[in-house]
Amino acid sequence: MNISLASDHGGYRLKTQIAHYLQEMGHNVKDFGTFSEERCDYPDFARLAAQAVSVGECERGIVVCTTGIGVSIVANKVHGVRCALCTNADMAHMTRAHNNANMLALGQKYTDTDTALAIVQQFLATDFEGGVHQRRVDKIEG
Repeated sequence: MNISLASDHGGYRLKTQIAHYLQEMGHNVKDFGTFSEERCDYPDFARLAAQAVSVGECERGIVVCTTGIGVSIVANKVHGVRCALCTNADMAHMTRAHNNANMLALGQKYTDTDTALAIVQQFLATDFEGGVHQRRVDKIEG
């Protein structure tokens, strides 16, 4: 699977760990930055990762900042993106199964590495259930 990835300085360490994990799993990672812990602006990077999902260059995307809030807001501004901030694997399962989320947001300050990798694994492994949930996703896209 092609997966877009982005972070700001506050999510750089976790993003790097996620990138390594994804590559070990055999996924193609398109990293939109940042590439250091030097202070930067999260919209610059999260928007690029979301646009890659929006145009079909990547099937899914993952964005990380200190809390996960800022990058999720930015990603959700891009047409066709449904980005969910998840703090546990069950939330990742539910957002894929019911919301057909195509992007995941994580907060480095609030999510340890093991939990983050479990969230990522569940986000990638869960299929959309469709059915009544498709009607609701269609209303989101409105």
